[in-house]
Amino acid sequence: MLLATKPASLKSEMTQIDVQEENLAVNFDVQFWGVRSQIAAPGKDTIRYGGNTSCVEMRIGGQRLIFDGGTGLRQLGNSLLGQMPLEVHMFFTHCHWDRIQGFPFFVPAFIGINHLHIYGASASNGATFKQRLHEQMLGPNFPVPMQVMKSKMEFYDMATEKTYSLGEVKVEAKFLDPGHRSLGYRVNYQGKSVVYATGCQYVTACPNETLLALTRGADLLIVDAPAPGGNCSNGARAKGIDGAWRQLSLTVTKEALVKRVVLSLYNPDDDDDLLDEVEKKLNSALPSVRLAREGMVVSVV
Repeated sequence: MLLATKPASLKSEMTQIDVQEENLAVNFDVQFWGVRSQIAAPGKDTIRYGGNTSCVEMRIGGQRLIFDGGTGLRQLGNSLLGQMPLEVHMFFTHCHWDRIQGFPFFVPAFIGINHLHIYGASASNGATFKQRLHEQMLGPNFPVPMQVMKSKMEFYDMATEKTYSLGEVKVEAKFLDPGHRSLGYRVNYQGKSVVYATGCQYVTACPNETLLALTRGADLLIVDAPAPGGNCSNGARAKGIDGAWRQLSLTVTKEALVKRVVLSLYNPDDDDDLLDEVEKKLNSALPSVRLAREGMVVSVV
């Protein structure tokens, strides 16, 4: 079940970002369909934040962009069936399983009237992104090969950093972690910008210079919540998470002048109560920082 949240509006002099259940009339909407890393974590302890792996949709100036294709992509695809024919631009950060495992269940890809533009970098073993999507759907792992998908698919091999023009929407791609072939994206539209940077492989909460350059002056940064490391009790883990996430948030808001930050991609073991506790602590010191929830819509206006 998709849960949407209704937090209060956040305001600043230069921008206002309203997080609301549904507001599809504005020009620049960001919706979260998956907020977990590693593996899906459905269950009674993850109802409020959600258990699907990474997937974010942006609806901008008549364009529909999708970032990553974790298990949240299945729900997104089902929600689009009444809006066909579709032309969708799908941007992948990298090819780890939690970013691509929803692709075989993306129903619009099987319907011939739809058109998918798929962007991704080659893997560390040299395989193209098309090969990685194709290989995960081969037997004996999966019963339906990618050739059964009847939509028109165009693949863009992102071997180098590049800016793509989709009408008035500009998408800038940079490698944040060359070893993992992980890309970060900055989406610009009519003077507003959102950065999706969830492939940094954080060990600590120290963002690299490429991330800071990509995010500088952005209205909204979506970034993976850094893991504090270690096995510990819920209380100790909450304290460690709060410290790591606070350090990251302070760095990007002060050094990169990012106006708002949404942390996402939680460890599958982080339950709702723990995340509530961490968000409360973060908001007391950093009101511009929020935690992502499945169904949450952020409108950049």
